[in-house]
Amino acid sequence: MKAVVYEGPYDIRVEDVDDPAIEQPTDVIVRITSTCICGSDLHMYEGRTDAQAGLVFGHENQGVVEEVGSGVQRVKKGDRVNMPFNIGCGFCFNCERGWTGFCLSVNPGFAGGAYGYVNMGPYRGGQAEYLRVPYADFNCLELPDDEDHEHDFAMLCDIFPTGYHGAELAEVGMGETVAVFGAGPVGLMSAYACLIKGASVVYVIDQIPDRLKMAEDMGCVPIDFSKGDPADQITDMRKGDGVMKSIDAVGYQAIGSGEDGEEEPNVVLEGCIKVTNPTGKIGIPGLYVPSDPGASDPHASQGMFPISFGKLFEKGLSLGTGQTNVKRYNRFLRDLIVAGRVEPSLVVSKEVPLEEAPEAYERFDNREEGYTKVVLKPAA
Repeated sequence: MKAVVYEGPYDIRVEDVDDPAIEQPTDVIVRITSTCICGSDLHMYEGRTDAQAGLVFGHENQGVVEEVGSGVQRVKKGDRVNMPFNIGCGFCFNCERGWTGFCLSVNPGFAGGAYGYVNMGPYRGGQAEYLRVPYADFNCLELPDDEDHEHDFAMLCDIFPTGYHGAELAEVGMGETVAVFGAGPVGLMSAYACLIKGASVVYVIDQIPDRLKMAEDMGCVPIDFSKGDPADQITDMRKGDGVMKSIDAVGYQAIGSGEDGEEEPNVVLEGCIKVTNPTGKIGIPGLYVPSDPGASDPHASQGMFPISFGKLFEKGLSLGTGQTNVKRYNRFLRDLIVAGRVEPSLVVSKEVPLEEAPEAYERFDNREEGYTKVVLKPAA
């Protein structure tokens, strides 16, 4: 089958790889109909992780079940399904408590597993024509039989639940004010989730015009950080007041507002601490890693960088961090889509055949207009 294969920094190729096969009775094989490029993929693409050549990318996967293992009870051939990016067993201590992003079984020695991602287990990704799904009865979310909402449902693999998770980590409540740092797909979905949860005002911080326009069209207040410190801009708008909640949807590759665009891995966390009112809470769904081969200093290379912890303590702020436990949210968000209450595909800006993945990665990495969220179509 055709698949997107990592060969090295800035070098991915669509190559022929072996078809997946049933390896355990609880597996299914899914024919992929939609698979998305995620901002998290860019960390590997840029050589900013320990990813090795030969890795098949793709953790946002959706399709139709083609083959079923003998131990699968619920999922049937022909079912249309969506897979959370995190793989769970369903029976370990963490999965039983709903912490499926930290499964203790699927990736021995590490809490958590995923498709096509460095250090997340031996699972190939789904930026390919077919995908093996382990523990399928637990990991497959069934979708309506028709093809309505294909792009909406594709957002359930990761960014819609991750955005909602960001709002949950920050404990966003009715009528509250929120600052969301980052208007990439996760940032936009975090802002969308805050609106769903009843936030009164949501400020979205970025410098890419089309992303800020998406945030504005969604009903948020866009803040261009290239025009000055975003926390200062927000407090000026609010006559000296900050916000009650903030969300870091950027992660460790954040950049400062200088013309050189240099990375400042602590700049978003510092912004959250600065703009959040005393007793508020900061949600951090943005990715941070313990090892960054491309970091600019030895501390950042080990996932360590300074933050104003004294100010955080003085203000009595709380932090919520960690990967999304997709299964906590995905069926409820699916049902909101079916009911016509939400439309997460509003962030989708491009649909391309699988063969065009290398170009799409390059353009997405360059933050080119029209490449906010790319859906790859293996069957196109």
